[in-house]
Amino acid sequence: MFSTKRLPGLLHPAALCLLALGLALTGANALADSAAVRNGYEYYQVGDLKATRPGATEPALLLMGGGEWPHQAFAWLAAKGGHGHFLILRASGDDDLQKELYHDVGGVASVQTLVFHSRAAASDPRVLEIVRRADGIFIAGGDQANYVRFWKGTPLNALLDQHVAAGKPIGGSSAGLAILGGHAYGALDGGSITSEEALADPLGEGVTLVDGFLHMPRLQQVITDTHFDARARQGRLIAFLARLRHEGHRDVVGLGVDEGTVLAVDGNGIGRVFTLTDGFAWLLRPQGQPERIEAGKPLDYRDVRVTGIGTQSRIDLRSLDVARPVFEAIADVRDGKLNLRRGVAAAGPQR
Repeated sequence: MFSTKRLPGLLHPAALCLLALGLALTGANALADSAAVRNGYEYYQVGDLKATRPGATEPALLLMGGGEWPHQAFAWLAAKGGHGHFLILRASGDDDLQKELYHDVGGVASVQTLVFHSRAAASDPRVLEIVRRADGIFIAGGDQANYVRFWKGTPLNALLDQHVAAGKPIGGSSAGLAILGGHAYGALDGGSITSEEALADPLGEGVTLVDGFLHMPRLQQVITDTHFDARARQGRLIAFLARLRHEGHRDVVGLGVDEGTVLAVDGNGIGRVFTLTDGFAWLLRPQGQPERIEAGKPLDYRDVRVTGIGTQSRIDLRSLDVARPVFEAIADVRDGKLNLRRGVAAAGPQR
């Protein structure tokens, strides 16, 4: 009879079986990932995909301006997804956000990641099934032009709208937030336009705005912007608003979010801010049409109302009322130059 003692240079028979099983599973996963790469995407997962979702899903929007995650906000998102199965969508990078959500934030049964490298992947049956089964979805940062080119008008595009219509949460950061509005800056010119450039020619080719992409509740008359204060994007969001209003979208408003900051909106349309940086969400509401908006000429636009939304504030996206704003200001653009006249609201400054 063969001894069960470990012999020099040999493994226990049970260990050999486990090793063989591990190699087989690794091989299967490698084959699956190879198939994914051939179809224009990468796939990662962590956690128990077969676990029962502990709670019910709720409608919610998590709107993040980029930078490091406020974990409290993502714990809020996990709860809105019933602490179930989450999906991260991206067009660059790998599984780092997946690991952060599962291991550092916690409170979710599993996390999967799909990294898109082609438009064909947005029609792949395996991809669509993964999206269909997700309890919550988060769209990562990167280049929003890839999301527009890869997803707009595809079966994946329709599934994202269906996910939200089914009462499930969705969020996005940086490029992922940029595409959540009813109007979006698509960055389709191959760059990221600055405030100075946009204000100098708001009808120019660099102002690449996209309509009819995603259909998020409370955001159909909103255009978002990200990294808002750190990259001085107040001017370019005003330029976007000027162009949209000039094109007939008379009710559109702007919503900017600072880095390390999240505007978390519940199913009733009430939003609150989480932040690592003492950042804000910024609501921009034009009071009328631009005074001058002509091709090749700088913008003139007066009396754009700007409201700062901080951690003590609440915004109702149904009415655009802001309770306890951090500040109220008026933005004037003259000959393409922005002047922001800011006053402190009764709630007091928060940074």
